[in-house]
Amino acid sequence: MAGTKVLVVDDSLTMRALISGALERIPGVEVVGMADGAAEARALVASSRPDVMTLDVEMPGMSGLEYLAEIMDTKPMPVIMFSTRTQDGAAESIEALRLGAIDCFPKPRVAAPAELDAIIAKLAKRLKAAKKADIKPKAPPKTAKAPPIDWNGRLLLVGGDASSTKSLFDLFSSFPANCPPTVVVQHLGAGLVESMAEKLAEQVAPKVVVAADGMKPEQGTIYLAPHGDAHLVIDSWPNGTLRLLPRDPVAGERPSISLLFASAAKAAASNAVGVLLLDSNEDGAGGLKALNAAGGYAFSPSDEGGYTLARGMVSQPVASDALVAGVLKMCSK
Repeated sequence: MAGTKVLVVDDSLTMRALISGALERIPGVEVVGMADGAAEARALVASSRPDVMTLDVEMPGMSGLEYLAEIMDTKPMPVIMFSTRTQDGAAESIEALRLGAIDCFPKPRVAAPAELDAIIAKLAKRLKAAKKADIKPKAPPKTAKAPPIDWNGRLLLVGGDASSTKSLFDLFSSFPANCPPTVVVQHLGAGLVESMAEKLAEQVAPKVVVAADGMKPEQGTIYLAPHGDAHLVIDSWPNGTLRLLPRDPVAGERPSISLLFASAAKAAASNAVGVLLLDSNEDGAGGLKALNAAGGYAFSPSDEGGYTLARGMVSQPVASDALVAGVLKMCSK
């Protein structure tokens, strides 16, 4: 299998060297060029045809966010952002993910290049997924909210990672203010969940909060799992409570999508709807399978594109642009 070709874009020569050095330590990765800004990057994209680009968020002239928006509008490709402010939960990092970047990583400090060792494994995983990602041009923004629903009592669970950020915005931007109680586990870096909640709250009709232990899920609210040392689960349904469990990671992740789905399978069974936005089997697929086996409704990515809605032995295709309607139908009388 051909290696993954990466173009590194950063205005700092030192950072270009550090990031390139880290990438070249990953088996199967080839750095095919380095650019100091958008203009040089455009030329190298045309000549080197990289599979993936790493892009600095904070560049002089055309910023990384502006160049990312241009890429996604004109010739989409997988982009991994690097930022000095990612760990601080900067709104710029969430905006990059919303625009279509597949992940954001913190830059190493110049004086401590060994910091890159902490993200090598995750970066390798993201590059592997990035090469296979089907990045499409941005669709025109949809501003229409769905009409209020006549809620049927079902709990909605959603799982994704950093690359699912745009999908989460697309999904929730069409939700009515009285959406079903919605619990989300998204794999994000430290400090980003709060920024995600703030950005979502600005653009969607439902209330958005970071979940805390003991909260009771209510209609009209979206609950985001906090980043940290605990998993987010539901203990019973209806009239259930969100719990934070300080247990070991599941499939390398904490909080775990699978653990959330599995808890809903036990607590709610047919009164739960799960939506998995990842096509990876490492976290999420097992829990969604358990939810389906318990009689719940499960939306998962399809190999043919779009999603598959399954319950028991019955399944049907759901187009990507029909996901919102499908989810709300499952949560309405």
